[in-house]
Parts: sequence; structure tokens; C-alpha cells
Amino acid sequence: MSSKTPDHFDLEDLNARTAPEACETMADVRDGVDRMDRALVALITERTRYMQAAARIKPSRDVVRDEARIEDVVSKVLKSAETTGLPATIAEPVWRELVEQSIAYEFKVWDKTR
Repeated sequence: MSSKTPDHFDLEDLNARTAPEACETMADVRDGVDRMDRALVALITERTRYMQAAARIKPSRDVVRDEARIEDVVSKVLKSAETTGLPATIAEPVWRELVEQSIAYEFKVWDKTR
């Protein structure tokens, strides 16, 4: 039975990938990357739903962008990245861009709902 729902990644699909250290062909690598990408898209979709909730909850447009929260998110990501072995040179710019795009999306939702 599949664990796929609109806002969750398909765990069976993800678990069917070949571990990176066990890959023997570029087809194995590409399949693993494609499966990871599908899971990441599903997770980012759910994260975006939190941006929708934030836009609904925040009382004014001027609190949509929160510099202290941005730095808090990036700091937590960098700590997690260090623990898992993700280079900070990948983690930090990826999350800063994700946060910037999330803020832009939140502004759009906020404006559309007011």
C-alpha cells in the first residue's frame, strides 16, 4: 500500500532507490536523484502550506518579512546540515533562496486574501 498523499512524499518510492554507495550505473544514480527530487517536491509543497497559514495568521503585511526568523531558520538548517554531513556551501544558499521565495509567496497570498 502506497503512503502517498498530496502533501507527503511517497515513502515506498523513496525507499525503492539504490543507496548512493551501492550505485553501479548512471541509471542507478539518476533514478535515486529523481526519487529524492519527488520527495523534496512533496516536502516543499507541505512547507509552502505553512507559508499560506502564516499569511492567514499574520495581522499585517509589514510582519511578513522577519529578519530575525530568517537568521534563526538558516542557523537551524546549518546545525542540521553539519550533523548530517551536508556541506554548508550547499545548505546555506539553498535555504536562503527557499526562504526568499517563501516570503515572496507569502506576500502574494497575504495580498490576495486581504
